[in-house]
Amino acid sequence: MITIKEATTKKEKKQFVTFPFSLYKNNKYWVPPIINAEVDSFDPTINPAFDTAEARFFLAYRGKDIVGRVAAIVNWDEINKQEVRKMRFGWFDMIDDTEVSKALINKVQEIGKSHNLEFIEGPVGFSNLDKVGVLTDGFDELGTMITWYNHPYYKDHLEQLGFKKEKGYLEYRFPFKNADPKFFSKAAGLIKKRYKLKAINFKSSKDIMPYVDSMFDLFNESYSKLSSFVAINKVQKKYFKEKYISFINPQFIKYVADENDNLVAFAVTMPSFSRALQKSKGKLFPFGFLHFLKAKKKNEDAIFYLIGVHPDYQNKGVTAILFDEYHKSFSAAGIKNCIRTPELEDNIAIQQLWKNFDPRIAKRRSTYRREL
Repeated sequence: MITIKEATTKKEKKQFVTFPFSLYKNNKYWVPPIINAEVDSFDPTINPAFDTAEARFFLAYRGKDIVGRVAAIVNWDEINKQEVRKMRFGWFDMIDDTEVSKALINKVQEIGKSHNLEFIEGPVGFSNLDKVGVLTDGFDELGTMITWYNHPYYKDHLEQLGFKKEKGYLEYRFPFKNADPKFFSKAAGLIKKRYKLKAINFKSSKDIMPYVDSMFDLFNESYSKLSSFVAINKVQKKYFKEKYISFINPQFIKYVADENDNLVAFAVTMPSFSRALQKSKGKLFPFGFLHFLKAKKKNEDAIFYLIGVHPDYQNKGVTAILFDEYHKSFSAAGIKNCIRTPELEDNIAIQQLWKNFDPRIAKRRSTYRREL
C-alpha cells in the first residue's frame, strides 16, 4: 500500500531532500546536494522561481518508510508566454517498485489536469539552469553537483508507465592535454583584431559582479532558440548570482567584449565539487566548507557549465578567444580533465565546437513525456 503525502513544512521538505541519501547509500558515483541550500531552493520566500512558477513536493510512503519523491512544477512563463502547456516534474527518485513510480506520477498528472495542461515532461527543474534528465547511460561515472544521478531502473519505470523519450542529452569528457593551442591560439589573435574584441579575465569574485547581469542578458539572447528555453528575469539573476558565483574560482569565468565594452561571449566553468560534496555528506558546517575551499583552490577537474555567444557573433570563431584564455588559466591551475554538462543531442553546433579535442561521450540522459 503506497501513500502519497505532500511535503509542506521545512521538516518535511528536508525529508524530501534527504531521501536519496538512503537510496544511494554507499554508491560511489552519486553526489549529494548541499542539504540546507536545496531546502531553501524549495522555499517560495527565498527562490524567485516561485514568482513565475508553482511547485508542490510529494513523498511516497510504504507504512512509515519513505520510498519515493517527486516535485510537480508548473512554469507559468512557459505556459503563458511560450504557449507550451507542459506539466513539469523533477526531483524524481524511488525504490525499484513501479507501484511507487505510478503513485507519484499520478499525483503529477492530477495537478496537470487541474490546470488543463496537455502533457507531462521530466525530470526537469524550474528553468534551464536547473538539473535535467534521467540518466540512461554512464552509471559508472561520477556525478556532478549540477546533474541528477539515478539507478538504471528509472528509465524502465517511466517507459512502463507509458512515457516516451522527449529530449536526449549528452555529457562529454576529454583530457585537458587534448586542447592543443594549435586549434585556437592563432585564430584567437586574428579574430580579436578582425572584430575589435578583447578578453576579460578576473582575479576575484568581487571583480566579476558588475558583469553578471550582462552575462545573464547574453545568456537569454544566445539560448533563446533552444528547446524549452525559459528566460531568466531580473530577480532570478540576483538569486543565481548569490547562489553560484561564490563557488566559482574567478579565473574560471571568461568574457569577451567589443570595443565599446559590450559582452559578446562568455563561458562559466567550475572546479568539480563532487568529491567535496561526498566528503561533506551534504553539510557545509561544521567542517564541510573546508572540503569546498580545498576543491575551489586546487582541483584537477574543470566542469564547463555555460558557454554563450551573441547571435551577431555566432559562427565567427569567437570561442577561440575563450579557449585560448582557458588554456592559460587551466595550465596554471593544473587542470587535467574537462567535463561538459548536459547538451541537447541534436545541438550539432555545440558538438562541432569541441570536435578538435576528441571528446568521448561519458553519459547520456533523457527527459520523458506522456500526454495528459
